[in-house]
Amino acid sequence: MNERIEEAAEIIRRTEYLVALTGAGISKESDVPTFRGENGLWRNYNPMVLATPQAFAENPKLVWEWYTWRQGLIGNCDPNPGHDVLSKWEKQGFLRTVITQNVDGLHRRANSENVLEVHGNLWAVKCTKCAYRSRLSEPADGIPICPKCESYLRPDVVWFGESLDQEIMRSVYLELDNADCIIVVGTSALIQPAASFPLIVKQHGGKIIEMNIEQTPLTQHADVHISGPSGVMLPKLDSALE
Repeated sequence: MNERIEEAAEIIRRTEYLVALTGAGISKESDVPTFRGENGLWRNYNPMVLATPQAFAENPKLVWEWYTWRQGLIGNCDPNPGHDVLSKWEKQGFLRTVITQNVDGLHRRANSENVLEVHGNLWAVKCTKCAYRSRLSEPADGIPICPKCESYLRPDVVWFGESLDQEIMRSVYLELDNADCIIVVGTSALIQPAASFPLIVKQHGGKIIEMNIEQTPLTQHADVHISGPSGVMLPKLDSALE
């Protein structure tokens, strides 16, 4: 494993434009419950029922109760050493952007600034009628109301059946086009379009470093696969770079 850490460190040393792609695995180490896998939220709730525009239209109170519960769980979680390393790398100037599939906001709480949240943010809200957007500082109390038009606010996350935010996706693809290396941390590499992001970097000659506790469909394309929890392995990689 030390050999793979050093190999990844050498790739990063030669990198001019490094981006990170993170998934549920990095947040699981902060005790954030995941939808997938053992003990995931899908074992208790069906997001196909709750996380849809139709569900919100039919029963916004129920949907907000679920999201308030999730906010309460995540509000008790803190960024872990994996989040901290990515934030440190950004401040040092060699990690340009974190592209994340997570909605928990932990990268921002770890003081990462250049974060592209492709599935939205659990603490962000938007109006169902007008263009108003904001962020909550604590779990919602009932159904939040828009201060501009008094319509219902909804979680600013991408629900099943909805398209990803076009502006965010333009920024994502610009970062991928510029990147000569992508470090993929804690993602199953199963959910599109994020599963194809590393391959875009690979197609124009870039390198892929994968860090996961198990192999994924991406592993065969990775230049280096580091097996283990990111909260342990990212600090080790950081130390190898010093």
